[in-house]
Amino acid sequence: MAEKSQAVSVGVLHGPNLNLLGRREPDIYGAEDLEAIDQRLIELARELQVELVSFQSNVEGELVDWIQAASAEFSGLLVNAAAYTHTSIAIRDALKAGGIPFVEVHLTNIQARETFRHHSYLSDLAVGLVTGFGGDSYVLALRALVGYLRRR
Repeated sequence: MAEKSQAVSVGVLHGPNLNLLGRREPDIYGAEDLEAIDQRLIELARELQVELVSFQSNVEGELVDWIQAASAEFSGLLVNAAAYTHTSIAIRDALKAGGIPFVEVHLTNIQARETFRHHSYLSDLAVGLVTGFGGDSYVLALRALVGYLRRR
């Protein structure tokens, strides 16, 4: 008798200033707002038959608290820590402590931007990294993460 596969659930972490998408520097970040990106993720999650919950905060401590709770709630995470990617050891430590698989996501190609954006405190912990495709980065990352989780 075949074992029943465990349900996959994904948390999506949106870091600081992502609530301003669509208005903030559209020449860099595009015209798509966070609500539209989340809606695309919800539709894809339905197609992939996974549960999905998104969370956005501009406050580092709230992001850390959410990550700490996530390990008991989700199979994996999509993490766009935004500017905290380059500065937050606290977010790194929370991700490491939780041990939950995650894909690091960025709307822009951080390697093609300012030098201070080239370093990520998260990348070496991530199972993968998707950058540079605008809102599609999240879509690609969700497909990849779900595939990864189902193969485990």
